[in-house]
Amino acid sequence: MIHLEAVSKTYGGQRLFADLSWRLVANERVGLVGPNGVGKTTLCRLLAGLEEPDGGEVRRDRGVTVGYLPQEVGGTAAGSVLAEALGGFDDVWAIERELGQLGATLATHPSEALTARYGELQHRFEARGGYRLEAEAGVILGGLGFKREEFHRPLGEFSGGWRMRAALARLLLLRPSLLLLDEPTNHLDLESLGWLEVFLSGYEGTVVVVSHDRYFLNRMVTSVAELSPAGLALYPGAYDAYLIQREARQELVAARARNQAKRIAEIERFIERFRYQATKARQVQSRVKMLERIERVVVDGPGRRVRFAFPAPPRTGR
Repeated sequence: MIHLEAVSKTYGGQRLFADLSWRLVANERVGLVGPNGVGKTTLCRLLAGLEEPDGGEVRRDRGVTVGYLPQEVGGTAAGSVLAEALGGFDDVWAIERELGQLGATLATHPSEALTARYGELQHRFEARGGYRLEAEAGVILGGLGFKREEFHRPLGEFSGGWRMRAALARLLLLRPSLLLLDEPTNHLDLESLGWLEVFLSGYEGTVVVVSHDRYFLNRMVTSVAELSPAGLALYPGAYDAYLIQREARQELVAARARNQAKRIAEIERFIERFRYQATKARQVQSRVKMLERIERVVVDGPGRRVRFAFPAPPRTGR
């Protein structure tokens, strides 16, 4: 669906990530987590095509559509709540207008050509869901907390949180191949949040959600992507499974760090012991180079992500 290949990005002079690769496939629900400021929003914007990477490549399969809900909905709120929810279907409403014009013309000047054109437009309108869009928009708006009598109120009369709900309704109605939601739960009450969980659980597409709500993630996602200064780590399962796997990974890395520290200490002792003996000069030099080549395992500290790196294996000629 969408492939990030060795992507790097610097923002405001700060390197957010480098050599990051990620392959998003169809019909998965991913929770994107990580500390504040690590670049989760920037990563979403790269996936949405709203920003370009400094290096690497973002590839999208043909026909893939992307919908992105930012944390804050900007711009001027024009039109009604319902108009906002239906605003992503300009092509459908253009067909509807042409149908109205053709219908009026056929009433006074019928012809086979116009009748054929009318039938073609009717078929396209139905195929695009034109006859059911308003009803579906009503269901989604209701699920997100709007009362039916509010559907035709100007959107500008509502707070930013309610405008975010209307923008979310628009995306859910569009049903893009990839749905990117950046902190969608911030402005939702419990009832609307429960409705959204059910909707996303049955969503026929891929969903990536940035959220600090572990309970929401636990009920909704099928995998977790953790973004940290060390890169992107992928974990199968819900949020609780991610926590267990992450702890196990941290323990493994800590063990590697301890073993490496022992090995380094042994090498350093050898160098210190024999550095002034001419008969051991070659061995000492060999161990000095060995130390220089070691990629140190780094443990960030208690409660934080562990990162590690290993040198690339030597080429085997294959």
